Amino acid sequence: MTDFETITVPARLSGYPGVAFGGYVAGVLAVRAAAKTVRVDFRRPVPTDAPVRLAPTADGGAQLMDGELLLAAASPAEPAVEAPEPPSWAQASAAAEAYRAAPPDGMVDCFGCGPHRTPDTGLRLHCGRVSGGPLVAAAWTPGPALGGADGLLPPELVWGALDCPGNAAGRLLDDRRAGAVTAALTARLLRPVPVGAGLVSYAWMLGSEGRKYRVGTALATAEGDLCAIGEALWVEPRPRPTP
Repeated sequence: MTDFETITVPARLSGYPGVAFGGYVAGVLAVRAAAKTVRVDFRRPVPTDAPVRLAPTADGGAQLMDGELLLAAASPAEPAVEAPEPPSWAQASAAAEAYRAAPPDGMVDCFGCGPHRTPDTGLRLHCGRVSGGPLVAAAWTPGPALGGADGLLPPELVWGALDCPGNAAGRLLDDRRAGAVTAALTARLLRPVPVGAGLVSYAWMLGSEGRKYRVGTALATAEGDLCAIGEALWVEPRPRPTP
């Protein structure tokens, strides 16, 4: 009897080309962890369209392996940070429209924030800066194709909604360059999230040092009810050497 399962992340769930969307990977691991709050640490990129091994760990977590290489690991954690009051639907809509009017350089076809995704093929987390406050936000509505048979957004995609806003916070609130990656994501899911209903994803800065920065992220309903909260560590790519 084996104590692991083999999974394959399809190419449509990519973040960067050929690399599985980090928020989704974190969610896959988190739903198999025996804790309400889970921290996922990313060690190496998880490939798409390639089988990898998912196994439980002794501490009640889970890990993703490619042969003998550790790709990511989930473990029980302390509750994530407290979230500030979410921006209104109107504020988040205006921020998303500002993003779409002038998308940043270096954007890719990311499942979470790709500008060419539809409500049925991506999360469309088009986070722009919220006017009058230290937040980035996106108003979005998941399409029916993203939901399960129960009409709810799967937990893996709720985790996904806490990922890309952190990248936007770094770029728009801390002048970070494109290409940063999620090094760790800690989250707690608070309530079921229906598809076809308006949602607001938002993020704020927690700290910044060298190439690393920390952000808080949250997901709320259009009416302001909190659905999930997270904290993430992001790492900016090393500067390219000057020719």
